[in-house]
Amino acid sequence: MKVSEYHKKGLKNYAEQKPEGYELLGSAKEGVHRVEFYIRKNNGKISDAKFSSSKRCKKLIAIADLVAEKLKNQNVSSIKIDPQEVLDFFKEEKEQDKMRNRLEIILKAVKR
Repeated sequence: MKVSEYHKKGLKNYAEQKPEGYELLGSAKEGVHRVEFYIRKNNGKISDAKFSSSKRCKKLIAIADLVAEKLKNQNVSSIKIDPQEVLDFFKEEKEQDKMRNRLEIILKAVKR
């Protein structure tokens, strides 16, 4: 899928700021790119995940939204995101080097 198509379908997990009742999972910043993930937990599992980010990069936002979906129902103590699975989802996108870079920023924010 292309990033532009993903955005057209609508972001499910974007939040302007930390949503009420959520806690910060982690954040990362590189240059002008910033991302923060917030989670709601239930019995050690992530019941919901949201993110906020700098609005400059559509690639970063699309990847963060997808990763937030993948965080749901995972154990907080053993979060696993498969980088190749995320990149494969956006394999139609040009500039795969930029996609890998944005994914690295996101993974820094969600790794514990």
